[in-house]
Amino acid sequence: MRNGLLVIAVGAVIWFMPVPAGLKAEAWHLFAIFVATILGYILQPLPIGAIAFIAVTFTALSGTLKLGAALSGYSNGTMWLIVSAFLFARGFIKSGLGRRIAFVIIKMIGKSSLTLGYAITLSDFVISPATPSSAARAGGIIFPIIKSLSSALGSEPGPTARRFGSYIMQVEYHANAITCAMFMTAMAGNPLAVELASHTIGVQLTWASWALAAIVPGIVSLLLIPYILYKLYPPEITAMPDAKRIAIEELKAMGPMAKIEKVVAFVFIGAMIMWATSGITRIDATVVAMSAVCIMVICQALSWEDVISEKGAWDTLFWMGSLVALATELAKSGFIGWIAKSAGTVIAASGLSWIMAFAILIVIYVYSHYGFASVTAHISAMYAAFLAIAVGAGVPPILAALAFAFLSNVMIPLTHYSGAAGPILFGAGYVTQADWWRLGFILTTVNVIIWLGIGGAWWKVLGLW
Repeated sequence: MRNGLLVIAVGAVIWFMPVPAGLKAEAWHLFAIFVATILGYILQPLPIGAIAFIAVTFTALSGTLKLGAALSGYSNGTMWLIVSAFLFARGFIKSGLGRRIAFVIIKMIGKSSLTLGYAITLSDFVISPATPSSAARAGGIIFPIIKSLSSALGSEPGPTARRFGSYIMQVEYHANAITCAMFMTAMAGNPLAVELASHTIGVQLTWASWALAAIVPGIVSLLLIPYILYKLYPPEITAMPDAKRIAIEELKAMGPMAKIEKVVAFVFIGAMIMWATSGITRIDATVVAMSAVCIMVICQALSWEDVISEKGAWDTLFWMGSLVALATELAKSGFIGWIAKSAGTVIAASGLSWIMAFAILIVIYVYSHYGFASVTAHISAMYAAFLAIAVGAGVPPILAALAFAFLSNVMIPLTHYSGAAGPILFGAGYVTQADWWRLGFILTTVNVIIWLGIGGAWWKVLGLW
């Protein structure tokens, strides 16, 4: 009740404040609704789907937006890309293909704690383009594997946690965040960033352009993080003679690939090819994802019951569609442009170069994530505004759009609650909160340096700035 009253109070205060010069009343009122909605997403006095429905209803009821505009987010193609990707992930998990891929990789390179760390990292990387939910990837596929391996090695929460379990839980959390940043379809909030970039500064990010820009800093991060963790937070067990045996036994128990696995593998490879060649074929990423789901349904890799029972997909469509509608109309109202112009004027008056201004904005954007329990909520609250301010300060638009989008994922490991995979992995009980936060700060900072340093050089080669 208290959180709900706070949300209403904040929205009402903004609504009844004098409208700033240069803005229309409708734009200011829409901003009040937007802020209240974001605050509702963060405090969650009700499920965010309910908050989204109330927000959309109020915009129409108050006359702030016409009904068609208020509901426009639900017809947005990006929203259906997210729904299709959730269904894709369900097929990946249901078929057992994700587990098979992970155990095959462990069988090949899981010879020590360090190589097993790389095996889990590689597993997450391979399946990430087809799993837009970091919770589904880390919790539904990887976590059962690493928990079983930890137990098999005599590492349980408590006195034996540091034998192996603590290390591998941290490896997966950090690897999961990096792979979220590497593909547009690897995390549910990424398409939202794409939409906000399009509506805020007119930058169009495709699946292929995102992956190309992310591949170099992403690979560097994936290569370094398991090793850095191995040094900062070493497992007591170094040799891993049983890992290969465990993987072989699990694969033997699974038996040969079933028809459903073959269908999902075929669809996965086909979707990857179509997404990567969208610049040539001109087939939209959403159409590719929807086609993949159709094939899985036709081939019975997914049942229609699977489709309609995928609550995560439909809940995401509901609340994110509402948010996209509000954000889109807020940009159309001139509010984002007004913010960018005002902030740009302040930055210009300070005499800072665009590089220094960009660095300051990045630091604020990343480390403010301590105050968020959701990446999507962070993107919703800050991405468009920071993007507009950065461009207003002279930062090349596509550089700003990509950097903020990538770092929205890189910052996930700061705390145990700041990403969907966190509660699952932290809840296993292998890592203390103090260690989680300490390692999260160190490795997030390392990754920010990698993505802006090595990534920035790569983006220069690509001609993005």
